[in-house]
Amino acid sequence: MNQPRRPELQPLKTNDTLTILTGTGLWAVALVVLLVAQPDPEYRWWIWTCVSGICGGLFGIWFVRRRNRRRPPPEEPIEPTTAIL
Repeated sequence: MNQPRRPELQPLKTNDTLTILTGTGLWAVALVVLLVAQPDPEYRWWIWTCVSGICGGLFGIWFVRRRNRRRPPPEEPIEPTTAIL
């Protein structure tokens, strides 16, 4: 028996910049805590983990803003589909 095909799902509209800024801010807070606490030498690699997290976040912000500038605006507003067919 053939069932009717479900409609294609539209992508969710999200605020990627805010998400990346939140994550980068959390890495920055962790870095400050580690710099104040001065961990033992065997755990100092966590400082570099925080630095790389901040650098990754800065790259992500640059990438998302560049992507948004190049993307054409949507022709019609996307409305979420909540009904199950």
